[in-house]
Amino acid sequence: MKGRTSNPQSEIRNPKSAGGGAVRIVDSHVHFWDPAELHYAWLEGVPSLHRAFLPRDYAAATGQIPIGRMVFVEANCRPEEARREVEFVERLAQQDPRVAAIVAFVDLAQGLGTRGSGLAETLDAFSTLPRVKGIRQNIQGQPAGFCRQRAFVDGVRAVGRCGLVFDLCATHDQLSEVVDLVHDCPETRFVLDHCGKPGIRERSFEPWTEWVARLAAHDTVCCKVSGLLTEAAEAWCPEDLLPYAARVVECFGPERVLYGSDWPVLTLAGDYGTWYGFTERFTRGWSPADRSRFYGDNAARVYGL
Repeated sequence: MKGRTSNPQSEIRNPKSAGGGAVRIVDSHVHFWDPAELHYAWLEGVPSLHRAFLPRDYAAATGQIPIGRMVFVEANCRPEEARREVEFVERLAQQDPRVAAIVAFVDLAQGLGTRGSGLAETLDAFSTLPRVKGIRQNIQGQPAGFCRQRAFVDGVRAVGRCGLVFDLCATHDQLSEVVDLVHDCPETRFVLDHCGKPGIRERSFEPWTEWVARLAAHDTVCCKVSGLLTEAAEAWCPEDLLPYAARVVECFGPERVLYGSDWPVLTLAGDYGTWYGFTERFTRGWSPADRSRFYGDNAARVYGL
């Protein structure tokens, strides 16, 4: 069964909790944007995504899937618009209160001690906002050594001191440096986005699997099972994804994996039901308690929902 031609909507089931009722899913990785509100240079190269994606579109995409809460993750607008992005999402949360948490962008690489940077003030201000639970600055797309800069490491440590989580968005070839970053920031809690973006298209398993194990050795790190569709080849099938999802669960255990969709980026490779259907089949043999952890409890704990 090919991923793009299947109809998993017809197979959707509500995951069951240990008590037998349906779990209210926490989608730990959702983006919203509106090019009429903010500027997103990267969207210019992705025509199908170069429009507004808002909570009403998410509701239409998810249909009957029981989404209880969502974690919004910054969508790479202009750095100087980061505060406006948080304000934009706060307004969206008034329309759809399922938007329960925000992972905001902050330019950590500018350095805490840089005159006029305002980095410490920005982190302090964000930490006082009830919905802001984390910070992200993409490592993906940056040159080698980016996340090993003293300024960046100090910034990630400051995120931890503010009581916020740091989302790690990096590709598989950057994970060795990410391991060192985590080692140098023992007081910061981390969430690895998209399973560390493994090389699924190339069917590459090493050395990604080693770095994932090293990250999992730090109990301060959790991992989102998300983003795998867009890392796979166009004619993917579930068997292409399974080894990577299984390895992440093997390393992190059911207590430290989070369900996430990466909507609407996932629409480049499939629809929401396709991804949810994959995770539902992947976890079908798990205990009710572990399914409840994966689909909601872990994200609620990690992001303090």
